[in-house]
Amino acid sequence: MNKPQHPLQHYLQFKDFSAADYDYLFDRAAVIKKRFKNYEKYVPLTDRTLAMIFEKASTRTRVSFEAGMYQMGGSVVHLTTGDSQLGRSEPIEDTARVISRMVDIVMIRTFEQSKIERFAAHSRVPVINGLTNEFHPCQILADIFTFIEHRGSIQGKTVAWVGDGNNMANTWLQASEILGFKVHVSTPNGYEVDQSVAGIRS
Repeated sequence: MNKPQHPLQHYLQFKDFSAADYDYLFDRAAVIKKRFKNYEKYVPLTDRTLAMIFEKASTRTRVSFEAGMYQMGGSVVHLTTGDSQLGRSEPIEDTARVISRMVDIVMIRTFEQSKIERFAAHSRVPVINGLTNEFHPCQILADIFTFIEHRGSIQGKTVAWVGDGNNMANTWLQASEILGFKVHVSTPNGYEVDQSVAGIRS
């Protein structure tokens, strides 16, 4: 499958990529995972640096991104709220300009979606959403890849979401529209999905 071409592509919501993009990503992920399991050296990210900015702490997000970069030959700069000026004494726009001059890609785990969107709008390099209050695209990306590994294509299948209408629910709903499967949502009263946030058809 041919690699989709983009100028500067951020990944802030699941709907930022097309079905063709995801087909390519899942195929490449399977190849890379097989190489890793077979102890084949694969270092396409040599001399590339990822900046990880955490306003919300996370064990799994940090370990998965950091390990992935090191395994593919790259390096990582890890910043927390104590290390950066994101949105505090320095405007987000200035922080984005400075950091993106020094690294090759940025992952941000923060609160408001508007904050990561402002950062991306002034970044010279791709920005990945590691989690916001509204969306969690990398988690759903990993969940769907796991489904494909064990069950095959998710197209035409049905996913049940039971819980709050939160960032995960929003992202599952976006994914269903792009990849062609159904999501049945069950939420407690007062915790429904806000369709205007999810950006889906009613």
